[in-house]
Amino acid sequence: MLVDRSTIVEKVEKVIKSDGDWKKQLTPEQYHVTRKQGTEMAFTGEYWNNHEAGMYNCVCCGAPLFSSDTKFDSGTGWPSFWKPAVPENVATETDTTHGMRRTEVRCANCEAHLGHVFDDGPKPTGQRYCMNSASLKFNPKKD
Repeated sequence: MLVDRSTIVEKVEKVIKSDGDWKKQLTPEQYHVTRKQGTEMAFTGEYWNNHEAGMYNCVCCGAPLFSSDTKFDSGTGWPSFWKPAVPENVATETDTTHGMRRTEVRCANCEAHLGHVFDDGPKPTGQRYCMNSASLKFNPKKD
């Protein structure tokens, strides 16, 4: 029996690597966003306008994070989702950088910075997980 791995949702184990190992694995932009809490410019990321069905995984460790089923056009220029596919794989913490108070979203498995979550999203959750494309790896759903 063939299994469509793009729809399998699972919790993955904690990933710990040295800074040098992350630099070897990631592109400079991926490293800047995920390991140094950077942000890509709006409307420039690979997935902000992606409408294919599939799963968005962590670019660093492969953890499944968000499903295309919960992706919506927020008008912000970043991929936005109204809930995580696997809540255990997504962690949040208070971010007070840049003179603002926001809720940072991280991969719970490798602590990669993914983006921020806001309370201005659509129903049913009212949340907008505003993610950086550079922090994600899209795996299209197989027919």
